[in-house]
Amino acid sequence: MYSDRRELILKYIKESGQASLKELTELCPDVSDMTLRRDLAFLEEKGHIIRTRGGAVAASRAGVNAEDLYSRRAVLHTREKQEIAEKAQALVEPACAMYLDSGSTMLQFIKALPDDNYYIITSDPNIALEAVHKSKTTVTLVGGNLNRNTLSASGVHSMNFVNSVNIDIAFMSASGFNPQTGFTSGAFSECELKSAVMEKARTRVMLMDSSKLEKRMPFTFAHLSDIDVLVSDSKLDSEIRSLAEAENVRVI
Repeated sequence: MYSDRRELILKYIKESGQASLKELTELCPDVSDMTLRRDLAFLEEKGHIIRTRGGAVAASRAGVNAEDLYSRRAVLHTREKQEIAEKAQALVEPACAMYLDSGSTMLQFIKALPDDNYYIITSDPNIALEAVHKSKTTVTLVGGNLNRNTLSASGVHSMNFVNSVNIDIAFMSASGFNPQTGFTSGAFSECELKSAVMEKARTRVMLMDSSKLEKRMPFTFAHLSDIDVLVSDSKLDSEIRSLAEAENVRVI
């Protein structure tokens, strides 16, 4: 099973300090390079490793903590995330109640959002801190258990709160996307919260840069048919665009 393979890969990287994709291919000769990349994406999402060009290094060897991992993700694919943030601004309505999901793409979005009369709800403390600098906005931080790797709150308390509010538009993010498995997350509690938010929202918008197409995490929280708008960068695969449009999803 993939869980056994990932444990084997993690053990190898921890013992060696680092590993190249070639080494991992020799370690797991029965799976493809794409599968190994997905395994590395999963292990990085969990905070165990840091992916490098052509391989990975153990997080303990790199001497990083959760904030470092968050900061590292924030500087990946920055141009694409800024493009997405700019496109998404056109979807915002005055005086609307917005849910902003966690993640570095959402951080770019809130930075680009003009100061206006919005009601913002988020599970990400970093996004809340950025939003509170805007004098006209009302900011609510969803409470719960804080994930050390994603710096996002989730859990029973988060679910209870979300079920008690009305959301005009939800701007969501995903750790990975695959046409078969849909939009995925690396943590079950976060997956539950994302699903609850989407059920409450009148309009559901997915902000996803094209690099997420290479990843597939263990927990699915939505499929293309569950969203109204997909906002991505200019590198979005034409096949994904066609699949979205076939589900009556607006692609920006």
